Amino acid sequence: MTSPTTNPLAPAWLRVPADANSLDPAIWPGSATRRGGELTVGGIRASELAATYGTPVYVVDEADARRRAAEILGVFTDAFAGIGTTVKVYYAAKAFLSVGVARWMQELGLRLDVASDGEFAVALAAGFDPARIGYHGNNKSVREIEAAVEAGVGSIILDNRAELDHVLRAARERGVRQGLRIRVNSGVHASTHEFLATAREDQKFGLPVQDIPEIVAAIRAEPNLTFLGLHSHIGSQIFDTAGFGEAARRLLELQAELLEGGPVPELNLGGGFGIAYTVADDPAPIGDIARGMAEIVGAECARLGIPVPVVAIEPGRSIIGPAGVTLYEAGTIKDVRVETDGGSAVRRYVSVDGGMSDNPRPELYGAEYSVRIASRESSAEPALVRVAGKHCESGDIVVNADYLPGDVRTGDLLAVPATGAYCWSLASNYNHLGRPPVVAVRDGSSRLLVRGETIADLLRRDADATPAAQEAP
Repeated sequence: MTSPTTNPLAPAWLRVPADANSLDPAIWPGSATRRGGELTVGGIRASELAATYGTPVYVVDEADARRRAAEILGVFTDAFAGIGTTVKVYYAAKAFLSVGVARWMQELGLRLDVASDGEFAVALAAGFDPARIGYHGNNKSVREIEAAVEAGVGSIILDNRAELDHVLRAARERGVRQGLRIRVNSGVHASTHEFLATAREDQKFGLPVQDIPEIVAAIRAEPNLTFLGLHSHIGSQIFDTAGFGEAARRLLELQAELLEGGPVPELNLGGGFGIAYTVADDPAPIGDIARGMAEIVGAECARLGIPVPVVAIEPGRSIIGPAGVTLYEAGTIKDVRVETDGGSAVRRYVSVDGGMSDNPRPELYGAEYSVRIASRESSAEPALVRVAGKHCESGDIVVNADYLPGDVRTGDLLAVPATGAYCWSLASNYNHLGRPPVVAVRDGSSRLLVRGETIADLLRRDADATPAAQEAP
């Protein structure tokens, strides 16, 4: 292979790979490798997965997801044991949830964080212990609150004052004592995309610090309610402990004030731990984050002279995100010449059979992804590509910029890594495309986690479609 040359259209962070077939272990699932030139995940060849399930298809490395969940539980448990407390780890269902994944998390000893009646129903269908579930949401309906209390949910995260009345009524009617956390808008936000920063003062989540003492007093006055503690979520795709540290300091100062009126047993610092999507991403190891957070909490409690509370966290992306890969089939290949300061350069557009309907994150957040040919290896010189979807939108881009072998062609299988989180969860039926299946792979076997949607599925929801059309192949 000749020495690769950087395309002037490439973003500054993107390096030309010495080998455009390589699989960076920081980005790909633990079992991802090449056998005979072909990508295999969980011991299954990409071509076999495509032949069995079609494309696009979300592939989840079950062993990798389980390993990451166990690692997070282990490193946080050890880190906080060092300051004399315990940890509750809630898997954030919004990243990706199915009955199977909920069962994985319960088997591993994690708890579960849900934010809708649908997520709660999936958890219950998985046999998840409701006492180990936390129920989030900024606009919980009365019906959702009543169902959660009825089922025995462990904690409801109070997001506004009106919810307190609804929870109290539901608990009184059922003669139970319901645990409550309060989501605090601490004013701390992570350095992430604007729409991912969820702890600013001017946003929909949580209650301002100055309102918390009055609400806590109201909870403590009711025998059917238990105040569990404070909750904070500062954003997503966070690479270090700085934001968590500042949020912990602010909440622990509030906790010290609240302790004068009664116990505050727990402190939930939320989730948002980042992962690598491209070679430019460099998140701190999760063990370093755990130890850093524990040091901050321990030091701040010592400074304030208060006991160290039980600490809770809510990882989602960092467990399931890197375990996922999406397989596509390449269709139209189109070279577009673009004017540059020094003349012109070519960007190769590679269109695939999915797009923003199965991964809207590039459009929503400007998210960057990586790509490799999955069905073969090639010694062709790397060429700058942009992987485009098939939707009628110029912004329908799956991978903004990466290098593939220059002989990429129609019919190649392409693999996009780190798609386990917020891809299926955010998927849509735009242009009437069915949402792809989700498949778990492990030890040379594959199985469906979520069935893909067919055209018949879409027509069955159309009230004016004829019965014959609703049975379309």
